[in-house]
Amino acid sequence: MRKETFLLEIGTEEIPARFIGPALAQLEKNARTALQEARLTWGEISTYGTPRRLVLLVENLLEEQAELSEQKKGPARKAAFDDAGNPTKAALGFARSQGVTVDRLSVQTVEGVEYVFATRQQAGEDVFTVLPSLCEGLIRSLSFPKPMFWHSKEIRFARPVRWLTALYGSAEIPFSFAGLISGRKTAGHRFLAPGPLELPDATAYLSAMEGHFVLVDPARRSREIVRQVEQAATSVGGRSIVDQELLLEVVNLVEYPKAVVGKFAPEYLKIPQEVLITAMRAHQRYFPVFEEKGNLMPYFIAISNGTRDEYLDNVRAGNERVLRARLADARFFFAEDRKLALADYVAKLDEIIFLEPLGTMRKKTERLLRLCGSLSKEAGLSQQESETVERAAFLAKADLLTQMVCEFPELQGTMGMHYARFSGERDAVARAVAEHYAPRHATDLPAETLPGAILAVADKMDTLAACFGLGLIPSGSQDPYALRRCALGVVATMLAHGLTVPLNRLSQIALAELSAVISRPVDEVAREMEEFLLQRVRFLFAEKSLRYDVIDAALGAESSDLPGLLSRAELLQSKLDTPELARILTPFTRAGNLTRGRHKSTVLPQLFSSPAEEELYRAAKQAAAILEQAAARGDLAAVFAALAPLSGPIDDFFSAVMVMAEDEAVKGNRLALLTYVRDLFLVLGDLGKIVQ
Repeated sequence: MRKETFLLEIGTEEIPARFIGPALAQLEKNARTALQEARLTWGEISTYGTPRRLVLLVENLLEEQAELSEQKKGPARKAAFDDAGNPTKAALGFARSQGVTVDRLSVQTVEGVEYVFATRQQAGEDVFTVLPSLCEGLIRSLSFPKPMFWHSKEIRFARPVRWLTALYGSAEIPFSFAGLISGRKTAGHRFLAPGPLELPDATAYLSAMEGHFVLVDPARRSREIVRQVEQAATSVGGRSIVDQELLLEVVNLVEYPKAVVGKFAPEYLKIPQEVLITAMRAHQRYFPVFEEKGNLMPYFIAISNGTRDEYLDNVRAGNERVLRARLADARFFFAEDRKLALADYVAKLDEIIFLEPLGTMRKKTERLLRLCGSLSKEAGLSQQESETVERAAFLAKADLLTQMVCEFPELQGTMGMHYARFSGERDAVARAVAEHYAPRHATDLPAETLPGAILAVADKMDTLAACFGLGLIPSGSQDPYALRRCALGVVATMLAHGLTVPLNRLSQIALAELSAVISRPVDEVAREMEEFLLQRVRFLFAEKSLRYDVIDAALGAESSDLPGLLSRAELLQSKLDTPELARILTPFTRAGNLTRGRHKSTVLPQLFSSPAEEELYRAAKQAAAILEQAAARGDLAAVFAALAPLSGPIDDFFSAVMVMAEDEAVKGNRLALLTYVRDLFLVLGDLGKIVQ
């Protein structure tokens, strides 16, 4: 049977760069589903895209559908046929609904009951019959954050569709969408190859596009941009650190990349480097150029969309002019901001509302000061470190009032660090001011310094407490205050610095600063915050390749400090499928099953009536003494080793003793003993969660 390459190209006006990646992922996924549902057989599916086109290429697509043969179960045989074997209304209706005659029905036994079945067979149609509706369905299936209406209210797409190309081998697949009829015509680069282009067949598409100055493969464009950027940086004696987020955006801004080197006045290098880099990367989509030691050079690299060599000077001059204006503004803001010391901006924080019921950023700063003081004591910081945290907390939000941060919001914290240094603050204070926003995003690292980490945790916990206290809790995909990122930052920072403040204690400290202004019960809010933080703990632990049941077991430990939870999870993971773990899982499970829901109570040795009880109590007391010392020094391996010898005494106890004795006092004492033993194991976690 014939196999050909199938091409579908959706030609559009310029699609926003951030729409293209998700659209291509949708196109591939939806195409696989649609082809499968259409009973078509294919080889490899590829998707490509540029600002002006979304492309689907399907290789080795068979020219006909597979034949349909399916069985449908109908009523039970005794309901379908009477005693004489004549079909009833149930059989007749079922056969009619399946498009077969009664004599085509068969009988099969399912779980001991006979049912009638109808077998439907349908010959496969060719691709010229199937693909037109499939293509239109694929286009309609694509969704975008902000679609446009242009042809009618029933037609929505990222940007208006201007042409449609659909080929099966060399044959056209005609279909209509938004008033357009598909064919073999496409378009090359808007300026370098204007006018329509006819494709001889689908396999010629990629080479034809490149010949008309369009690199349709985003991966190919990405490699080409990196090559050109590196080559351009070398030409001026520098190097460029290619930011991956910027690269992804630039890749989807052009069809045929052309690097252009521009320069700016060296005097602008007196401005903090982060300002220049932000102006180039975030605002202009330029790649900065650095010296070997990492210092910025007065050059930038812009990626134009296929500029001819004779026009490069014009493009260079235009980009230089735009950047020069931005840098001139930045220099002005920098000079104006430095007319005041950073501390002088703190009083002005009353001009910025934090959350309406909770007042201004000045109020938040006051809470941060008290919260940092509490956390510094809990974490055991030295006096000098505590003073650093306190001063940094006072200055943390001050740069929000500077003109530089108003123009470049991405630099909050960073400009605070620079202005703190210019104001004569100690370097440790300035670093903590910058680090208190960390981690800023999923791939960012937590604060490096301990004062910065304490301030970061305090700031994020205050935000969490404020939002949870007001009932502003994320639901589903809605998280307008970025509280999930906030909680993840708390967890990552505490793990990075080994901060052992338990999560419930952390929540209570943060809420103590807000108890007078929130209406919800503090204990209830604290529990919600702790659970919310634990969800982030599960996420981070899973990223460390820890098994889900091991995570559940570790989170069942008596202690909820994060470094301890991680150590427990890592220890349990290392013991999976070992005899050592099996030896302690069995006794824990036996003790846990009988004491589920029971709380700790006093064991009375005078009520023991069996040597097995006495021996178990003696072994448990001996293990408890070892556990207390080992847990205090964080030696979980010693904890694990101390629990293993309890296996024998527990087995002997269950062999010799009837736990549920008729005497209520004796029964209660035996359950108290088992509860005591169970709680020893909980130092490691809820071992019953581990799946064997």
